[in-house]
Amino acid sequence: MWKISVSNSRYSYINKGKWASGSVDIHHVIVRKSFLKPFFVPILLLPIACYFFSFKENSATVLFWSFLLSGLLVILLLPWKPVDKESVIIMPAFGVQLETHYSSGRIIRRFIPAAEIWKPVLLECVTPVTCYWSLSLLVRGKEELMLVFKGLRPPMKILLPIWKALCASIDNKESSVKYREDG
Repeated sequence: MWKISVSNSRYSYINKGKWASGSVDIHHVIVRKSFLKPFFVPILLLPIACYFFSFKENSATVLFWSFLLSGLLVILLLPWKPVDKESVIIMPAFGVQLETHYSSGRIIRRFIPAAEIWKPVLLECVTPVTCYWSLSLLVRGKEELMLVFKGLRPPMKILLPIWKALCASIDNKESSVKYREDG
């Protein structure tokens, strides 16, 4: 049974929960698409284009601006995020499968065996412009962290239930891992 746990203006989190046998736990983070953007951009750029087409005396300028505005229109209508959905499929007996679903229909799957996962980690990533949370896996034998969500940056309230499920699946008790939210 599908249940929506958390939703905001950019993402929806859906947890399919454990199956009848309790063997699989599926978490989906879905990008919410804006339905107004394809209508808003042409309505905004149409008066500007008509203004430049009204100048009949300078055809090179009109041609230049029409190409520029057409290119801008195409860029604005293209999806900024090519990722539609990212999924975390937790199979405690086998491991974790990470799936990335793209707008083009391409799906990339990565599998990490349960024996190689040392610990899931929530990180706060700080850049000069922004600050966001990231969910990563510490993997035995690798020097770098493995990002769970490569194409998306979901908020903390979406990452927390996935982190708890990952901790529970690798026998890290939630009581042994302290979580503190700084105000």
